[in-house]
Amino acid sequence: MSIENMIEAAFDIAECAYAPYSKFKVGACIKTANGKLYTGCNVENASYGLSTCAEASAVIEMLCHKEQAIAKIVIVGLDCDDYISPCGACRQRIREFAPLDTPIHMAKSTTDYITHTLEALLPLSFGPQFLENK
Repeated sequence: MSIENMIEAAFDIAECAYAPYSKFKVGACIKTANGKLYTGCNVENASYGLSTCAEASAVIEMLCHKEQAIAKIVIVGLDCDDYISPCGACRQRIREFAPLDTPIHMAKSTTDYITHTLEALLPLSFGPQFLENK
């Protein structure tokens, strides 16, 4: 599956976002180490703290299919002129299931995207490797 296919999947799922408050629809597409794709969109709530980010939604979808290893991820925003970067909580959430060299693609379109590693977006992170020594 190409990066362009992942970006298209992220834009498609962003259409499903529930964003009545911000009007900001976000989509995410995860490719796992097994090559499978999982998508998610943001879901807002009148009690803003209960809202769910697109990346979190995609991670949950991945876990529901018994996958736990993110190989790459795409994040997009509808009707947005900027690249959409994961929030801090989602960076940490991605870190739980992805190595530091995991590419995170932030796309405006299938041909206009930037890529950073998880380590670049979350330097000096705390991750599951700390559990391995216990």
